[in-house]
Amino acid sequence: MIDKQPSQLLPDKDLGDFQTLVEVVARLRAPGGCPWDREQTHESLKRHLLEECYEALEAIDQGTPSLLAEELGDILVQVAFHADIAREAGDFTLADVLTAINSKLVRRHPHVFGDTIVSDAREVELNWEQLKAAERAQQGVRKSPVDGIPSALPALSYAQLMQDRVARVGFEWKDVDGVIEKLVEEAVEFRQATTDAERVHELGDLFLVMVNLCRWMDVQAEDALRQANGRFRSRYLKMEELAEQRGLDFEQLALDDKEALWQEAKTIVG
Repeated sequence: MIDKQPSQLLPDKDLGDFQTLVEVVARLRAPGGCPWDREQTHESLKRHLLEECYEALEAIDQGTPSLLAEELGDILVQVAFHADIAREAGDFTLADVLTAINSKLVRRHPHVFGDTIVSDAREVELNWEQLKAAERAQQGVRKSPVDGIPSALPALSYAQLMQDRVARVGFEWKDVDGVIEKLVEEAVEFRQATTDAERVHELGDLFLVMVNLCRWMDVQAEDALRQANGRFRSRYLKMEELAEQRGLDFEQLALDDKEALWQEAKTIVG
C-alpha cells in the first residue's frame, strides 16, 4: 500500500487550522481509529506531556525556530488529546478549556482590557498576584503565596517560583548584596557541618540562595543549569574525541592531562 501525503488526505488550506488538529485527534481516538491512541488516558499521557515540554525548552536553548515550531505542535497534540479524552468522558470540552483561559487572560490584564493603569512590568506582576489572591479568596482557597505551586515541578523551578511569589508580598532582600552575603554565610555553615544530615541541610540552603541569586539576576535557575549541563556534556565529549585522535587512553590520563584537554575543549566548543 502506498502511503498518501497529508496534503492528499486534507486540503492544504486546512492543515494550518487548529480545528483540523482537533478533528484529526478525534478520528484517531474514535472507533476504527488508532488502537494505541484509543487506549490513552490522562494518566498514561502525563510523561508524554512532560517530555514534549522539555523538548520545546531544548529547541529554545538551541535557537532553532523550525524545531521549536515542531515541538510546540507536539505540545498542542497533547492538549488536543487530553481535551478529547475529557470530552469522551463527559468531563469537559476543548471549548471549556478555551473559555476558561481566555476569560482568565482578560480578567488578569485589566490594564489592557479595562481602565487600570500600570507603569511597568513589575506593577503588572503585582496586580497579577493581587488578582490571583482575590480569586483564591472567592473560591475559599488559602491565600498564602506558597500554596498552589505544583509539587511535580523540578526543584529549581519550584524554588524560584516560590521565591518569586513571596518577594511580591514583601519578603525580599533590599538589594542583591544581601543575597551574596547570605550565600557566603551558607557556604561557611556548610563547611562547619559535621554530619551527613547537616551537610544535606546546608547544601539545600545553598541551593535556595543560589536560586535567589538567579532570580535577582533575572535568570531562570532551571535554564541556567540545563544550559550548563549541555556545555559540560559537549566539552566532555570533545575531550574524549581529542584523546582518541591522539591515541590516548582517556580514562588512564593523569588529572592534569585531563584538565589540559578540558581547557582545549572549551576553546573549541565553547
